[in-house]
Amino acid sequence: MKIHTGEKPFSCNICEYKCIRKSNLQSHMKIHTGEKPFSCHICEYKSITKSNLQTHMKIHTGEKRFSCHICKYQCIRKSDLQSHMKIHTGEKPFSCNICEYKCITKSDLQRHIKIHTGEKPFSCNICEYKCITKSDLQRHMKIHTGERPYSCNICEYKCITKSDLQRHMKIHTGEKPYSCNICGYKCIRKNSLQKHMKIHTGEKSFSCHICKYQFIHKSNLWYHMKIHTGEKPFSCSICEYKCIKKSDLQRHMTTHTGEKPFSCNICEYKFITKSDLQRHMKIHTGEKPFSCNICEYKCIEKSYLQKHMRIHTGEKPFSCNICEYKCIRKDVLQTHMKIHTGDKPFSCNICKYQSITKSNLQSHMKIHTGEKPFSCHICKYQCIRKSNLQSHMKIHTGEKPFSCNICKYKCITKSSLKTHMKTHT
Repeated sequence: MKIHTGEKPFSCNICEYKCIRKSNLQSHMKIHTGEKPFSCHICEYKSITKSNLQTHMKIHTGEKRFSCHICKYQCIRKSDLQSHMKIHTGEKPFSCNICEYKCITKSDLQRHIKIHTGEKPFSCNICEYKCITKSDLQRHMKIHTGERPYSCNICEYKCITKSDLQRHMKIHTGEKPYSCNICGYKCIRKNSLQKHMKIHTGEKSFSCHICKYQFIHKSNLWYHMKIHTGEKPFSCSICEYKCIKKSDLQRHMTTHTGEKPFSCNICEYKFITKSDLQRHMKIHTGEKPFSCNICEYKCIEKSYLQKHMRIHTGEKPFSCNICEYKCIRKDVLQTHMKIHTGDKPFSCNICKYQSITKSNLQSHMKIHTGEKPFSCHICKYQCIRKSNLQSHMKIHTGEKPFSCNICKYKCITKSSLKTHMKTHT
């Protein structure tokens, strides 16, 4: 009857716990004393109650008495099945009184609340890592021990958690269960989709407190901060190269080994990184997912589009510290600086010609080979460079885009205008 009346005559003198039965109180007191009289004869597991030990033993026997009638889920405890069924019903009875978070179990809510309180009761005795749950700490400790108990039966991949292995297996199956409802993007992880959606919303929730730079991902901000601190924790064992990211070091090491493990199955091109190969494959497929909303420009990468947009905005963030030259891209500035240093690393093996860029040398070599790949479809004009053909076509169209601000002179090329301006001086 005490269940119906709500009466709980037995209470703990240490905490606020109350219960109906004396036996329940006796079991509860073992939490405070640390007493665990029931132990597993197979592993080191110990428990306060016999029933907990009996439940634990099912892990070793593989017995899963409770099964879901909707999906193939099976479990040891009835309470686990009850929690699981809420996934199908969509029921989330526990809600946070600070934010809109809702969940299936009380333990999930208790874990969530620690996000707001900042409480991290579990700490690593080797490093400074702290976390909310014991399971997170157990997972973290495997980093120090090097233990990776879960392994892929297809490749050599090994990992710390079962969930990591399940996620990895989707690489082999090609399964991408999460998809964007705006574009065709698909991915393996839910959090990858959540991060992707910020591209469409423009949300950049992580910002640098030193400069005004903002980021979609917290990890990007973390790497960015090292630019300000100058920290480069990864260094090459062969040369003096240092970098911020481990992936950058791995990429750098291939310059010493010459290794290019990723190869195109259509052409003979090989790459250092998987991302480089994925980018290259878009050349074969013709895929250009990023497009300009001002002109018809389309490209393979978002970074290319961002650089292109500077043409429309007029933004030139990279400037020379010697002259007034400004440009859109960092690599263009690096090329420009060679004008001041006199550095001409590319030289012709036939004549004494030297150039700042490889592309200029390639154009020059066509003088020796006699190759003129660009030809006019109106007359017989042929030339080495595409830019020369574009200038030539203005003869046929009558276009003269460069004009003198002193007289009425107009011309096809900027160089012709410069020559003309000397007549006024």
